Amino acid sequence: MNNTLALIKPDAMQKGFKDEIRKDIMDNGFVIAEEKTLYLSVEQAEGFYSIHKDKPFFEELVEFMTSSETHIMKLEKANAVSEWRNLMGATNPAEAEAGTIRAKYGTDISMNATHGSDSNENAEIEINFFF
Repeated sequence: MNNTLALIKPDAMQKGFKDEIRKDIMDNGFVIAEEKTLYLSVEQAEGFYSIHKDKPFFEELVEFMTSSETHIMKLEKANAVSEWRNLMGATNPAEAEAGTIRAKYGTDISMNATHGSDSNENAEIEINFFF
């Protein structure tokens, strides 16, 4: 069993997709080991996305991530990182395969419904950030 971090971002939360996304997660064999819903503070959003601090979209990202609630989950499954990334689909929902979470619930490259760790190392860092 491996772990990964999954976020249901403010856009999907505002549209009421939390339960549907959680169902998709469980229907695909993940165990939700821990979960909570938070309004991220500016400091939390800046810290979590600090890797992007020098990019032109950083301020917009922080503003978006603090605009509403975020649902945070620690997921368990064999090959959790790659399995979750496959289930999420491409970052840009317009390029995501049919049936993936981002294809179903995302709007655009910024408001793409979910976040997932991109490596086992980052999964551990990200999980520890929130749990």
